[in-house]
Amino acid sequence: MASAALAALLLAGPQVSLPPPPADPAPPAASTAKPAATDESAIVVTARPEVPQDPAQAINLKSYEVVSAVDDAVIGPVAKGYEKGLPSPVRSGLRNFLRNLTEPVNFVNYMLQLKPGKAVETAGRFAINSTLGVGGLGDVAKTKTFKLPYRENGFANTLGYYGIGPGPYMFLPLIGPTTLRDLVGWGLDKSFLPGLAGAPFSKPAYALGSGTIKSLNDRVDFDAKLKEFRASDDPYVAEREYYLALRRAQIEALHGRGVLADGAEAPPKPH
Repeated sequence: MASAALAALLLAGPQVSLPPPPADPAPPAASTAKPAATDESAIVVTARPEVPQDPAQAINLKSYEVVSAVDDAVIGPVAKGYEKGLPSPVRSGLRNFLRNLTEPVNFVNYMLQLKPGKAVETAGRFAINSTLGVGGLGDVAKTKTFKLPYRENGFANTLGYYGIGPGPYMFLPLIGPTTLRDLVGWGLDKSFLPGLAGAPFSKPAYALGSGTIKSLNDRVDFDAKLKEFRASDDPYVAEREYYLALRRAQIEALHGRGVLADGAEAPPKPH
């Protein structure tokens, strides 16, 4: 039920009503001319309404159009080739390995959110998967033996948990949809492990390689949802509203509220 409710929430796009066309002036009494056929079939075009959370909408839209064009021409086909070229177990192993490296960030943020129970579970996941899971390639911790599912967390969530608003919405190349709060949190997340562990995680080669693999995995996972956006009346607005609704649900869940509060896995997030 929670997943169905969340899907309904996230798929519900903004409803924009078009203003009715002005009434045609009454024809002269002596006139017998019929109205032109084009009058009845005319298309009324209205500008995309501005919303407070997207003050740079015009710039964001241009960025969205460029990124979408690049995705259609390059990223999408490469991701399809990656999906078909690598067996599913290999892709899952790479995804698990990179997820395992985010557990220290998850742990720290659960501690900052004063949730020691979830922090201990996160530490347990990291220990189990780093050993029994062969460096994190296998997600042994989520099996029935341990029942420790992956819970994504980060500094942006902590900022939101303590009441810091999302700030303006942005659509950025290489990052995709985000907000000012999420962008700051993303930067802290990415710098945590290199700052804590140093080499090889601080090396550009690691950042480039891991970032490429993660981006390809994310693109494969998000493909179905991306097709839904592009089939909608306004793909830009559809993706924006999906992202903002998902982030609200994730912050609400940290307070024990909303459709994700019972531990349901969140839908994929655009990257």
